[in-house]
Amino acid sequence: MRVYHTFPAFYKNDSEVLILGSMPSLKSREEGFYYMHPQNRFWKVLEYLFNEKISISIEAKKEFLERHKIALWDTIASCDIVGSSDASIKNVKVNDINEIIQNSKIKAIFCTGRKSYDLYNKYILPKTKIEAICLYSPSPANCAISMEVLVENYKQILNIKE
Repeated sequence: MRVYHTFPAFYKNDSEVLILGSMPSLKSREEGFYYMHPQNRFWKVLEYLFNEKISISIEAKKEFLERHKIALWDTIASCDIVGSSDASIKNVKVNDINEIIQNSKIKAIFCTGRKSYDLYNKYILPKTKIEAICLYSPSPANCAISMEVLVENYKQILNIKE
């Protein structure tokens, strides 16, 4: 089924780190914000990294991102997908992330998962000329990666922010 990204990028003029997923999950599309599936570990990883509890409300998540100068978006604007499975993604149209780069202070781009990273390198990198760093997917489908390993992998974000 054809799916369209239905909510905007989250960023502020002083955002320094851009984190790109592939396409929001069904739950995220329903809620209208990023990484909203209750079993997705994205927000839990950020809690560990920044030693700060993040409320479940979208407004609290936005305030957290703002405070830490983190921008969120996805590589995919629309695609054919079955459920929330990155493995099923076909017929991709990518987002143009130049607006974020031109209107913020992005120092680094991270992709959460191989699909996002591969699409970024194929379609977006030639335009931005900014190398992305591939992080492990925090998706519940990637349960082979432990929480400890995920947190260690995401510490690369802190290196950029120092």
